[in-house]
Amino acid sequence: MNPLVVTYALRTEDPRGLADAIRVEQSIEFPKELAPAWIQSDVVGQIEKIGPSMDGVTEVQISFNPENTGFELPQLLNVLWGNASILPGVRVIDVTFPDSIIERFKGPRFGLAGLREMFNAPARPLASTALKPMGSSTKQFADMAYTIAKAGFDTIKDDHSLANQPWSTWRERVEAVAAAVERANSETGSRCIYAPSLNLPANEMLDAAREAKQLGASSLLLLPGISGFDVMRAIAEDDELALPIMGHPAFLGSFVTSPQQGISHGVLFGKLMRIAGADIAIFPNFGGRFSFTQEQCAEIRFAAKEKIGHIRPSWISPAGGMQLDRIDSMIGFYGKDTASLIGGALHDGDLLTNATAMVEKIHSHS
Repeated sequence: MNPLVVTYALRTEDPRGLADAIRVEQSIEFPKELAPAWIQSDVVGQIEKIGPSMDGVTEVQISFNPENTGFELPQLLNVLWGNASILPGVRVIDVTFPDSIIERFKGPRFGLAGLREMFNAPARPLASTALKPMGSSTKQFADMAYTIAKAGFDTIKDDHSLANQPWSTWRERVEAVAAAVERANSETGSRCIYAPSLNLPANEMLDAAREAKQLGASSLLLLPGISGFDVMRAIAEDDELALPIMGHPAFLGSFVTSPQQGISHGVLFGKLMRIAGADIAIFPNFGGRFSFTQEQCAEIRFAAKEKIGHIRPSWISPAGGMQLDRIDSMIGFYGKDTASLIGGALHDGDLLTNATAMVEKIHSHS
């Protein structure tokens, strides 16, 4: 059985000592010398490679028995980064998953090819937006959605922070916005999908996902940093729902923003989002109001389509303070397998005019 191989970047004067600590901590969390011999050889992680140190950073590869994960996502995440997250100077920069693990997960239900077919968009990028701002009434959100869908957008999602606020309660908003999008679709003959945010208490999420579909929602927005990656996986794999899933980066920033600690951008927003079922992975674009660099965004672009067994490639959706005049350069950098997301900037002037202009820009890259 091939192992699960995790590559860590270590900032330490004793990389071998830290690697030895990680391989034990991430497996048995028990004095290695007190464990039976078979556990030391078959259960404890094994150091496969210690690279040369460059600028104080040493890359180390540690292999783990796939059975350590129980072939379930919560424990898989625990093996990758559980107690190691408490150790200073440790960053996960790559993961190689064996078939014995990957075959247990379905990944994106639609992925690149499925959404291209859904939107009848064989080559072009997608036009995406978010309903903003919090404090708007349900009618205002429904009117926004109708206007944007009429302009020809492919996806409209709730802003991730829209939950059950008194200005627009969850059920009321989902029902009204879904109806507005459907009305626009019936008038244009196009297929715009609406994704309400499942930013709700854990005991309500699965029922809310099913209710959202009954109310007419055609996609779902999950916040795995808040609700959990395995919750997103369970909803993505639910055949009664069978809806496209968007994964949002809220609460995940501290995993990636430190170069000394955490999980790399490609692993988190590319590989883990895909394994957990995100058809579209949203993340901050470089040059916006967040700190991601061009190199980090390129990591995500690559990981979203990197070969991982049968797991379908996912769409990437760079966002965060983007303007209409950046669409061409964004598509030039990311390619056409991109769901370009502009939110607040669409409201700087006439919404229909700006939304139509964005759709025209997107379709010019067919």
